[in-house]
Amino acid sequence: MWIFAWPWMLFILPLPLLVRRFYPPSSETNESGLKVPSFILFSTLINKSSTEQYMNWRLWFGVLAWCLLVLASARPERIGEEIEIPVSGRNLMLAVDLSGSMDAKDFELGGRRVDRLTATKAVASDFITRRKGDRIGLILFGEQAYLQVPLTLDRETVKILLLESFIGLAGEKTAIGDAITLAVKRIHDQQEETKNQVLVLLTDGANTAGEIEPLKAAELAQKIGLRIYTIGIGADQMVVSSLTGGLRRVNPSVDLDEKTLIEIAKITGGRYFRAKDTSTLQEIYRLLDNIEPVPEPEAGFRPVQAFFFWPLGASLLITIFLALMNLLKNGGLTRINEAIR
Repeated sequence: MWIFAWPWMLFILPLPLLVRRFYPPSSETNESGLKVPSFILFSTLINKSSTEQYMNWRLWFGVLAWCLLVLASARPERIGEEIEIPVSGRNLMLAVDLSGSMDAKDFELGGRRVDRLTATKAVASDFITRRKGDRIGLILFGEQAYLQVPLTLDRETVKILLLESFIGLAGEKTAIGDAITLAVKRIHDQQEETKNQVLVLLTDGANTAGEIEPLKAAELAQKIGLRIYTIGIGADQMVVSSLTGGLRRVNPSVDLDEKTLIEIAKITGGRYFRAKDTSTLQEIYRLLDNIEPVPEPEAGFRPVQAFFFWPLGASLLITIFLALMNLLKNGGLTRINEAIR
């Protein structure tokens, strides 16, 4: 369907006629005549009929340029077919730990050893892609918690900003309580009402920073109906080199506070998951895919494409053409060349 965004601009179409009708014409200059014995000396002048013919087509081109300019000012637009967007009514926040301990290389991805954050980015990106219809937000936390992306339907932006994050961006320590509190605040500030509000919190340590205790923050989340799914990430054992040159097995997740994470999930009605390797982490996110959305009517919009630049460009080209023709007729180009020389 074609429409004009500013249809009232079409009312200026007869403006040149009104100007010609009501604006006083320029005063004619009386020129003195010269008597000559014959008309032979004027044989090189352009005859009257050819001049009238030139003025006639130039007038019509001018009218066409004016009509195209008015058409462009009315902003013609094409409205496409309605596109439906499924909306689940679910607010889903992701909180990802960027503390220094996430640098431990105890995960495998594509046959090579990677740190915990790299594995998290790969798996969480696929999870975000599958969250069609959810409003997704991203919180990055370390010593402090930051809202990287507010709740949005733009999953691609959330993915990009997650992939651009790096270890130590928010500090070396871990503020789990502050991350939960920030999620509570952002969800509580939303204008729309929804019964399904979820926080997926991923960490590999214990609360060692921040102003709010994790369990206190969990109680605040429970009051607004925010369900928290906690993920403790990190392998149970890892082979490292000893000081004597040999190999020894260590537990890289010794600092993981599973007890607090389990209690957070219990208070808010969520679940605790333990991700010891990449495959387990992928399975956890697949389980999270089964969170039932709140059904709502699908929202729709019609894409609008502007076409004002086509008549505007055509009007400009006609105007330039008329200007050049006027210069050629009056010898303007010759005078310009002489001035340049």
